[in-house]
Amino acid sequence: MVKGFEKLLETVNLKKSLSKGAYRKAMPELQERLRKLQYAAKGANVTTIVCLEGWDAAGKGRVIRKLTQKLDPRLFRVVAGTPPTPLEQRYHFLHRHQLALPNYGEIAVFDHGWCRQVLEDRCNKKIKKSEWLIAYQQINEFERWLTDDRQLVIKFWMHISKKKQKRRFKKYLSDPNLAWRVTREYRRQHRDYEEWVSAVEEMLARTETSYAPWHMIEANDQRWAAVRIFEVLAQTIEQEVDKRGREERPGQATEIIEEVHKIEKLDMSKKLAKSEYGEQIKSAQSRLRKLELKIYRQKVSVLCVFEGWDAAGKGGAIKRLTEMLDPRGFSVSSYAAPQGEEKTHHYLWRFWRDLPRTGHVSIFDRSYYGRVLVERVEHFATDAEWQRAYQEINEFESHQAAFGMVLCKFWLHITPEEQLRRFQNRELDPFRQYKLTEEDWRNRAKIPEYTAAVEDMLVRTSTPHAPWSVIEANDKSYARVKVVETVVESIENRLN
Repeated sequence: MVKGFEKLLETVNLKKSLSKGAYRKAMPELQERLRKLQYAAKGANVTTIVCLEGWDAAGKGRVIRKLTQKLDPRLFRVVAGTPPTPLEQRYHFLHRHQLALPNYGEIAVFDHGWCRQVLEDRCNKKIKKSEWLIAYQQINEFERWLTDDRQLVIKFWMHISKKKQKRRFKKYLSDPNLAWRVTREYRRQHRDYEEWVSAVEEMLARTETSYAPWHMIEANDQRWAAVRIFEVLAQTIEQEVDKRGREERPGQATEIIEEVHKIEKLDMSKKLAKSEYGEQIKSAQSRLRKLELKIYRQKVSVLCVFEGWDAAGKGGAIKRLTEMLDPRGFSVSSYAAPQGEEKTHHYLWRFWRDLPRTGHVSIFDRSYYGRVLVERVEHFATDAEWQRAYQEINEFESHQAAFGMVLCKFWLHITPEEQLRRFQNRELDPFRQYKLTEEDWRNRAKIPEYTAAVEDMLVRTSTPHAPWSVIEANDKSYARVKVVETVVESIENRLN
């Protein structure tokens, strides 16, 4: 138990109630207020994520029905808290919730969300203490990513007494149309109510933050609970809409971080003779092919992230990495500037969609590191956005590593002279001219700015569980062998 929170639930006044007359007057007014706020929030780009948690039979379904009666169905979604499917269990526990997040400016209601999933797994003895402690920390980090992205995270715990829960179960059982709701899990929770109280106290304490606080709802009286939840939602959304209307988008600082240029000290003369290349690449690919079967059997996921200068050879390295693999066991995702729906979510969202399930390999040709590279240099992200991204990315990668994922991150480095030579070769090759764009030439003029960004990225996001491998790529043969061998060594280290 977290010190200072032992009796938190006992402080909730469950005697609070609301008369039918007062409820019938207040509820229509609150529904209309939220309906108008929904459109105002859309106009102000205010995203609202409602986490509705509480005891079984606390009345969450009733609240959701009342909430959605008057809202525009095009601008909200309800995410039902069902147990994870076998496929969902092959990802980090937050993954399925992350994919269900709403578009910017919309509302999502999570009925039994990420907090409840960890709580249930703990109470049902499915995870160890060390696992649920880490899970609560990861929840706090995840919710901070959202709120730093200026999304509202509003969390409710609907509290009822054990006696009230028993009465509602009896009421359900007396109605043939409701009896199905009293499941084995419901009965188990009621039987172990006191044990659950202790676990709930700890969950509330460990996931209570200034940016995503819990709202305790006295739910013995369903009318009181519904009105109270509506009031909190309306007030919180209204305050954020007003705040957005008063502020201006922060300006961009023009100062560039002092350049360190450590990558410029690399030995770029490294080469591999053709005779050596053929033998070494086949040997490394053969080892990787055998490891593909092992990671499938042992349910280990692998993510390979490729970044580098334009024309550094990312495509060729990826081709050699996958050349001998079973195509059913890997996927390659290429990323350019976000488009369409990708622009209506947190910047990590489009990458969450393509993460590998257990036993699978995912390869990212460019990645979420664009936030601290191109988005930083080209001012597509504010200073505050790209500066906090280092921590967000480190935390995100630590979540995946804790789940057992192998992360291999490559920066393919070439000199400006080698890049120019490759650009000129592409210009002369009719089959490769499409690879060369005006943007490539424009980026060359910003090499100092990009170099500073690369240096910061390598220093601030290379961690023990997700280190960067800087590849000297002036010689393509050397680079390709080093990439495959690095992936092989990373997987072998994980399996051992």
